[in-house]
Amino acid sequence: MKFYRFLFVLLFFTGASNAAFCQQDTLKITHDTIIAKKKPASLYGDSAMIHGKMRKHDPSQATLRSAIIPGWGQVYNRSYWKVPIVYAALGITTYVFVDNMKTVRDANYAIKYMTPEDSAGTSYDNIAPYLKPLVDQGDINSVRNVRNQFRQYVDYAALVFILFWGLNVVDATVDAHLKHFDVTDDLSMKIKPNIVPQVGGQTFGVSLVFDIHKGKTALRGLP
Repeated sequence: MKFYRFLFVLLFFTGASNAAFCQQDTLKITHDTIIAKKKPASLYGDSAMIHGKMRKHDPSQATLRSAIIPGWGQVYNRSYWKVPIVYAALGITTYVFVDNMKTVRDANYAIKYMTPEDSAGTSYDNIAPYLKPLVDQGDINSVRNVRNQFRQYVDYAALVFILFWGLNVVDATVDAHLKHFDVTDDLSMKIKPNIVPQVGGQTFGVSLVFDIHKGKTALRGLP
């Protein structure tokens, strides 16, 4: 009778141990499954999960946003440090454009004052101080030269402004395309030990493994 009790107790603890072991394996498999589901999200560091779906970084969105508002594409690319550079370039160009336009308007006003048939409604007090010496001398040609020269500066400022705006779009587009490239440390060459099976035995050697993005090319069997 004692033997049956001992056998019953032994089977009970054996079943309990197996159940605990199976439960531990189940938890481990579940944990591994969760990790496996998270791996695709790590393939794109700049991607986002929307309603359970992966949203890849779209270069066309960066291009469109920079074309609409300068610096918006850089924000989309998370290159925030570029935004002050973009606005500094466009802001300085805008200031040069506005300042040169003011000089052109001042010169036009002085020319109008110096032209008898167009001088109605003008006043000497309203002439820019830097143009009054030319007006006092009656040198209307010099005033015209000033106007023409600064009008060219206005055109140059407008062209440079458009150029900087275009560079802002190009930078956002190129930066967005580079987001898809793998720039991790796996791009380097690795040297690993290797065992090459041969007839009658094995030969020990090394393997040269080249990691290019997600593909691997290995040269094996080098003694």
